[in-house]
Amino acid sequence: MFIGIDLGTSSLKAIVLDRNHRVRASASAPLSVSQPHPVWREQDPEHWWSACQKVIVKLLGTAAQAGVAATQIEAIGLTGQMHGATLLDANEKVLRPAILWNDGRSEQQCYELEQKVPTSRAITGNIMMPGFTAPKLLWVAQHEPHIFDRLAKVLLPKDYLRLKLTGEYASDMSDAAGMLLLDVANRAWSEALLQATGLQHQMLPKLYEGPQITGYLRGELAQSFGLGCIPVMAGASDNAAGALGMGITEAGQAMLSLGTSGVYFAASDGFRTNSAQAVHSFCHALPTKWHLMSVMLSAASCLDHAAQLTGVPDLATLLDNAQARGLSQTTPLYLPYLNGERTPHNNPKAKATYFGIDAGTTSADIANATLEGVGHGLTEGIAAVEATGIGRAEEITLIGGGSRSAYWAQMLADTCNRRLVLREGADVGPALGAARLARLGIDRGPVRETCTIPEVIAEYSPSAGRHQWLRARHQDYKSLYLKLYGEARS
Repeated sequence: MFIGIDLGTSSLKAIVLDRNHRVRASASAPLSVSQPHPVWREQDPEHWWSACQKVIVKLLGTAAQAGVAATQIEAIGLTGQMHGATLLDANEKVLRPAILWNDGRSEQQCYELEQKVPTSRAITGNIMMPGFTAPKLLWVAQHEPHIFDRLAKVLLPKDYLRLKLTGEYASDMSDAAGMLLLDVANRAWSEALLQATGLQHQMLPKLYEGPQITGYLRGELAQSFGLGCIPVMAGASDNAAGALGMGITEAGQAMLSLGTSGVYFAASDGFRTNSAQAVHSFCHALPTKWHLMSVMLSAASCLDHAAQLTGVPDLATLLDNAQARGLSQTTPLYLPYLNGERTPHNNPKAKATYFGIDAGTTSADIANATLEGVGHGLTEGIAAVEATGIGRAEEITLIGGGSRSAYWAQMLADTCNRRLVLREGADVGPALGAARLARLGIDRGPVRETCTIPEVIAEYSPSAGRHQWLRARHQDYKSLYLKLYGEARS
């Protein structure tokens, strides 16, 4: 059996997976985020490690109750939040709290790096944004030189856990691609971007493909946990691991995540880009595979905001009210930009907007406008990804908390004119993909046998008539954005 560990932002989760694709045990521990200044977001890496140890002990205890012995565990796979800058000195000591993916302090450094390396978008497949690792490092060099001068190693969050587990400095291609220090097409560190950021090659981890062994569990930890000195695989970024959990490994497959943010993930068999529309282009967690993502900064979070605005007590009531009322021509339009927007506009100054409210507008109309507006935004993200030439995915796997609403799922299917499906295991998250990579590293069998596509538990097919009606409203949605903000930024 195999352990998959997922280091998230709000919690650390782990599962035990058997060879019949069954989750035999799971455990988690909460994590907190520090905000010492506006737009700053940090975490103490030692809290990650403390949570990891507690979760492994709890996980193995739960597994034992289910009849699984620790000696049956063959390998560990890692996944976690992307982009976080974890800075260590020559003695493996953490120099400062890790700067997280949702930290916005390094906007100026993004401009500087793109000026220093005019080809950075072609090299990395991405626009330089504060969320990525490279501008964070330049910020530290400029604002905390006493820290940067002592810098010996830079690691991503999950890779700090790997160091503690194995003593090895290593990362996988999918997570490393999110640092904006990688030549993504060639799957190697970029000399130009390292120089621009003030780094040397030895400061970065050794690169591996997702199923490769990066090291073995330290002897003292193995003894403490009751495990063998089992291998730890390279693993994956959280998005790539989530895709593997849903069996998304080949070009033509895609998933749509309705979480706090909205992400459209499409697998690719080649390196493609559309940085002008803020599409992310990263390595997948499998050799010779890549993936593209559109990212909408506010998706299901817009529903929470709508409930607060209208005084509706909970999301279930909000959705029930919306369904009872239904979408109509008098439903207001909604731009879902509570925190600016990434794909396709790359506009941090965009604001959420309700347009077309009159004396007859009800709270249920506001709810429907919100659901519809998020759908239009996601549809624009899908179009931006497909503008790379990757092709059209006729079936999209739907995951995330928002996927639990059948009413919203059908509305999304009608809006984007695709068949949306829910699959078993979608609630397990990236830990499932991490465990699958652990198995791939041991068995080395066909990817399709390990990264199986879970059974469909619900399906939503688009209505041609409804799509045509929503398509007309989508044009109004686009016109409203253009009137307020003009053409998309690049």
